[in-house]
Amino acid sequence: MEREALTSYRPTKPEIAVFVSGITSMGLEILAVRIVAPQFGSHIYTVGGILTVFLAALSLGYWQGGKRARLATNREMSWIMLATAVYVAIVVYASDLLLAYTSTLALPPRYASLPAVIALFGPPTYLLGFISPYAAELSQKRGIGEASGHVYALGTIGSILGSAATTFVLIPALSIGEIGVLFGLTLVATAVALTLPSPPRRPTIASVVVVLLLVGAAGGGPVAFDHRGDVVYESQTSYQHLEVVDDGDTRTMYLDGARHSAMDLEDPDRHVFAYTRYFHLPMLMTDDPDDVDRVLFIGGGGYTGPKDFEERYDATVDVVEVDPEVTETAETYFGLDRSDDDLNVHTGDGRQFLRNTDETYDVIILDAYKQDQVPFHLTTEEFMHLASDRLSDDGVLLANVISAPSGSGSEFYRAEYETMEQAFPEVYSFRTSEKSSVQNVELVATNDDEELSRADLERRNENRELGVDLSDEIDHYMADPETDDVPVLRDDRAPVDSLLDPMMGQRYVVEETNESEPATAEATSPRVARS
Repeated sequence: MEREALTSYRPTKPEIAVFVSGITSMGLEILAVRIVAPQFGSHIYTVGGILTVFLAALSLGYWQGGKRARLATNREMSWIMLATAVYVAIVVYASDLLLAYTSTLALPPRYASLPAVIALFGPPTYLLGFISPYAAELSQKRGIGEASGHVYALGTIGSILGSAATTFVLIPALSIGEIGVLFGLTLVATAVALTLPSPPRRPTIASVVVVLLLVGAAGGGPVAFDHRGDVVYESQTSYQHLEVVDDGDTRTMYLDGARHSAMDLEDPDRHVFAYTRYFHLPMLMTDDPDDVDRVLFIGGGGYTGPKDFEERYDATVDVVEVDPEVTETAETYFGLDRSDDDLNVHTGDGRQFLRNTDETYDVIILDAYKQDQVPFHLTTEEFMHLASDRLSDDGVLLANVISAPSGSGSEFYRAEYETMEQAFPEVYSFRTSEKSSVQNVELVATNDDEELSRADLERRNENRELGVDLSDEIDHYMADPETDDVPVLRDDRAPVDSLLDPMMGQRYVVEETNESEPATAEATSPRVARS
């Protein structure tokens, strides 16, 4: 009987409206992270702010919709759907301008994204909140409880579908603008369906106008000058917003608005970002660089470091990169040659790779951190013990940490130093800039318990023919930091986001090199990357 009732079930118009509103609201919520992250970062405060705004707007819509539900009609819901679609067109067309404008507001960094999220997503989410109480009022179910339960179930099923489809299908396949237009057209189609079989003239004309607005918004956005250079490639990957930008002879990979890798198009062997030279420090820490047979990079980016190691040393280089589109982009735009037998690319998570591999490495380079977002499971004591176990007896781990070398912005660096000391006999740190600003701080940990002084490193640098002079890098050798006020990071408690918090909004300085002398370049934080 139940099976027969299920097969003969035909959803009513209000039920369709609830289902579509669930798809759209959750789809927009997932999409919001990808829209806002390039400007403000994808840290917990951005994600938490998006969740807060969406829940608050929906709650307000439920409340106001409940008060007006006695006036509910299918035609009224049709107008709400059309109004929501209009605002989606605004999001598609003007999101970059709104993000750039709101990023200039004088707010504490952790709250910086809230005005943009409220302006872009508050109104459409508020409007969608009206649909559920309207549908409950128009429901054919007997009793308030049955009607509301039925509506909640349909809305939740729609939300599940919207979340899954946006995450696993739409974002990997379409651009942000195309996904927005798809949501808008879905709302318009639902609005039309609510007025069938005899749609009134005014809603029909309005639907055509909204479709034209959506197509126009997708076809032409406001033209803005990009101070970074010419964008030669752009993609929304499953993990981040990826861009390749050419500025003169320098090609740079941006991930979520922050510079990650760079290559000199005229001189591909030059280290554009000076911190990549520090990746060679482990060759001074190990007993004999000629015995380095296998190197692992966790994090590929533009593959600057892996390519350099593969060309310079007689070693096999493995690279674990979680985002396959980053690797594909490195092949197309940064000269990565995957046919080379000495450079092996693995797609996946670095910690899972270490857990599952049987290989023993002489050097591990951990280059998977961002200024505003750090995968905490790659920072903890448990991970460091795992890395130590996968290293040879005199193996070396280098972690490329983005932090200030001292002051309030140094908490993450000092906590990571303290954590690494739990797993390795010796830990060293090197700043990459003379400035006190947020920068790349290189932490080097060894399985060998021999303590190396600056003089020892200078002596080894003179005696070992590495093909790269590390004198300047050794000069940035830092004394052991104070760690009494920072925690050891563990799997069950790794407050990475709160440790990164003091750096939010601070200038991130990346030293660059050229043939004659170092030149400083300042990479702004994601919050002001496009202002």
